[in-house]
Amino acid sequence: MGSRSRVAIGGILTECNHLGGLPIDMSAFEKTELLRGSEILRSETSVVGGMLSGLREQSVVPTPLLYASACSGGPITNDCYRQLRGELLERLDAVSPVDGVLLPLHGAALVDDMDDPEGDLIRAVRERVGLDVPVVVTLDLHANITAEMVRQADAILGWETYPHSDQFQTGVRGARLLLDMLAGKCRPTTACAKVPVITSAINGSTYGDDPFADLMRFTKSLESRDGVLSTSLFLIHPYMDVAGMGSGGLVVTDGNINLASELATEIAMRYWERRHDLEPAVHTPRAAIERGLEVDGGPVILVETADCCGGGAAGDSIATIAALADAQLDAVSYAPVVDPQAAAKCHAAGEGADVSVTLGHTLDPRWGRSRDFTGRIERLSDGRFTYTGGQWEASEADMGPSAVLAIGQLRVLIMSRATYDWSDEQFRSVGLIATEAKFIVAKNPMNYRHAYGDICKAAFVLDTPGPTPATLKHVEFKKLARPYFPADFDIEGLQPTLLT
Repeated sequence: MGSRSRVAIGGILTECNHLGGLPIDMSAFEKTELLRGSEILRSETSVVGGMLSGLREQSVVPTPLLYASACSGGPITNDCYRQLRGELLERLDAVSPVDGVLLPLHGAALVDDMDDPEGDLIRAVRERVGLDVPVVVTLDLHANITAEMVRQADAILGWETYPHSDQFQTGVRGARLLLDMLAGKCRPTTACAKVPVITSAINGSTYGDDPFADLMRFTKSLESRDGVLSTSLFLIHPYMDVAGMGSGGLVVTDGNINLASELATEIAMRYWERRHDLEPAVHTPRAAIERGLEVDGGPVILVETADCCGGGAAGDSIATIAALADAQLDAVSYAPVVDPQAAAKCHAAGEGADVSVTLGHTLDPRWGRSRDFTGRIERLSDGRFTYTGGQWEASEADMGPSAVLAIGQLRVLIMSRATYDWSDEQFRSVGLIATEAKFIVAKNPMNYRHAYGDICKAAFVLDTPGPTPATLKHVEFKKLARPYFPADFDIEGLQPTLLT
């Protein structure tokens, strides 16, 4: 192993939703991140940047294939997936033979006619490179681990932080493990154990006293055991509808499948024991506003997680906007919504104009009705902004033609297209400063802590309609069979599902 080793890198990374959201097609990847061949080698951040860094540490020249990532949405269209998959595999065939393969994936992607595209892609790569070429996969910690993933990959490593901040480090870890395999230093064996706990990410932080943080600390402590190469903890992305979904642990050992199975099962049982702690307390928008008014100062964060673009929702809900408008507050509030028609009308009217718009539920109307609002256009924007961290750190993003509409003291940021909420980049790009607001609507179950954790006076999780709800108690799954928590609080004789 050395500078002559050839390690291929490529993948398709996005998170999908069966409950709602817009289909993910080629344009979604083209507007976000679609890198071919040598374009990948310029990556300096996130998981791909970490993989490149890890290879270069040992003077290994990477062999780039194709890498595509996009903000969450509904399932990837069949045509889009087959085009990306086909090109990645064609590029792999063109550079073969290779000594190893690194696959930066998500683990919660869906395709119109396929529930496990990651497993499908890993299998296709394995069929081409053979059993003797190491294949190492990295996944988001919200992945749904499948038997096919475990069977086809030599090792799987999950991101370790939420809000996500360690994609780069995970890429480095993946590259180092693969290079250790090539050097004959280890022979990974993998086991995953899952329990049917289907909860949102509200209590899923890996920091502080959150229950998931406690579970993550225990999971990572097992890496001190002799023969353990890596441990990962997974909180399922709960907005898929896939048979056998679950949360739990994955352990990679050096040739000891019994140890891997034992430790993964222990992680999963601890996860089951904490299931009730992972369910959030929720409030109606009106009740949360009333409680927020009792809090001195601001901002008070209204967490409308049911309309989370980062979880696959369209971002077009006005449930909390309507509640804030009806409250007729004296204090300033901020709220976002994706509505390209309303944004276009504001741009046609111009800054400073008074305008009446029909707002909300135009993209995914299953979750509510549009409503007419009248306000003054305070600011127009082309929608471009730059991420200050996370998966697309330092990358420019585009929410399309956008406008700030003042409805009394409520400032609504109307965007033309959904973008991932990492911090408060979208608000800041149009001059909406967090410290000047009493209430701020955040449509993300966790990343609002990045933006407002040091300054907010309180945060309330809302119970509103949408495809990314705070609780899964009332979702009627079709493929996921009962029993599962929280639909069933107790399951007699529960044993984790073990994948090896």
